[in-house]
Amino acid sequence: MINLTDIPQLARSAGRLAEITRVLARYGLADVLARLDNRFVRRWTADTKVGRISSHSREARIRLVLTELGTTFIKFGQVLSTRRDLIGPALGDELAQLQSHVPSDLFAVTRATVETELGKPLEELFASFEPEPLASASIGQVHKATLHNGRKVAVKVQHPDIPQKVTDDLAILAELAALAEEHLSDFRVYRPVAVVAEFERVLLRELDFRRELRHLQLFRQAFANDPGVRFPEPYPALSSERVLTMEFFDGIPFSSPDVIKAAGGNFGDLARRGAKAFLDMIFRDGLFHADPHPGNMFFLPPTEACPAGAIGLLDVGMVGRIDDRMRARIDAGVGAVLHKDAANVTELIVQVGEVPSQFDPAALESEVAEQLSFYHGMPLEQFQLGTALDELMDAIRRYHIMLPPPFALLLRVLVMLEGTGRMLAPDFNLVELLEPYKNAGMLRRLSPRNALRRLMGTVSDWDELVRTFPRQVRSVMRMFHRRELGVELSHRHLEPSVNRLVFGLMVSSLFVGSALMWAAKAAPLVYDVSAFGVLGCFTSALLGYRLFRAIQHSGKLEERDRKE
Repeated sequence: MINLTDIPQLARSAGRLAEITRVLARYGLADVLARLDNRFVRRWTADTKVGRISSHSREARIRLVLTELGTTFIKFGQVLSTRRDLIGPALGDELAQLQSHVPSDLFAVTRATVETELGKPLEELFASFEPEPLASASIGQVHKATLHNGRKVAVKVQHPDIPQKVTDDLAILAELAALAEEHLSDFRVYRPVAVVAEFERVLLRELDFRRELRHLQLFRQAFANDPGVRFPEPYPALSSERVLTMEFFDGIPFSSPDVIKAAGGNFGDLARRGAKAFLDMIFRDGLFHADPHPGNMFFLPPTEACPAGAIGLLDVGMVGRIDDRMRARIDAGVGAVLHKDAANVTELIVQVGEVPSQFDPAALESEVAEQLSFYHGMPLEQFQLGTALDELMDAIRRYHIMLPPPFALLLRVLVMLEGTGRMLAPDFNLVELLEPYKNAGMLRRLSPRNALRRLMGTVSDWDELVRTFPRQVRSVMRMFHRRELGVELSHRHLEPSVNRLVFGLMVSSLFVGSALMWAAKAAPLVYDVSAFGVLGCFTSALLGYRLFRAIQHSGKLEERDRKE
């Protein structure tokens, strides 16, 4: 049993670890820590009522625990909700509901943060700044303000104690993940160390508001010619690592469909246009908004440029990126799913994912084929892509395949996209909108431009190989002369093969020698035939037959010898 407080980082954060243990115990989830250090769990839960909240499912209790533990753990749950290949659809759906509503900072604290970050008094920066925030989430809070030119803006200000709290919590998570991977075999298949490392990378980037500002600029550039899709305009001069100033959207969130209907919004049109915007991000731009829940999507009032009302998209701190290779695989995957091609779907999963050593591709292909056959011939209006993807994610999780983060994020976005679309319009179908992208993907792969790009990449690789080859050869020869170069041979279970080879050579030699004696009529002769020649040929024939039988039955001649 490991003593958790003997680990330096956990010892320094003993107070926070105790708080985590108490919350886990309150929701009946302290069993994992108990398996690592039962004494620690008993010590810190002795004064609490360690009773399970039986009215909630285990998934719901995990969500409640993460919510109560605050910023880092809420964000961890939100990132984990994108990894349905690891946690399954049920827990993924539950964690996708994680929303953080924390008490707002005093206005004096907010003012101090803004003035410190931007280097000027608040009155010089803004014509007006509302003291009461519009919302306060785990990382920061948003205030409405007015610029000196009269434009309305939203100012996102980071809470002052966030960096230190996140650093402490990340250290605890990293240590616990390492312990779980080393000592809890049933957790090892979920790669907790890799998952926590990925989460740390995502969260630390999200804490830097300059990244969100850059994302806004990229998305606005990509949709500059589409008046129906809008991202808020950022203001770099009034932004920093911990403050982000952007255009204020006075719209209605998709989470309030009744208000949208009263404002004249067409649900079917909004669902299709919103989905098309996200599919353009994925298949056209390779950069997509990774959190398309209804609270981040707004219906903006009709304008002359967009009489039906535009769709406003907020909160682009978390994005997914797709390179050319992954886009080609996604194009192929969409085509394989739409054509019910189980073999190609399985092959693509194996290509992009990290498979365990005992993986059985035939079993996965059989399961994929069964899932696809269920949807074969189904009317399009009945086919739900989100349900099909959830089933596929469940199979991937059971076979312990770990998908790369962008791919897992993409699948989660597609599931959320269809859910949001069906919330607005029950007859919404994402598959109909995917069909043109499948054809466009095929044309893109076959286009002369892409072929030329692939050719130039190949030429560049060959050019580098030719230029560096002499230098690499000289380096190897130098190591050889200095006796720094060694060759290590490793073999497993080669003894039977070597034994068969040696025995076969001996039998062949006996046969050749005996045949030569027979042909030369070497003495002694019996009826003018060499006795040793005939005896040797007969013996070699028997031994050869014995070798053949040994190989045919077991391939291990020495084992047959021992049995005999």
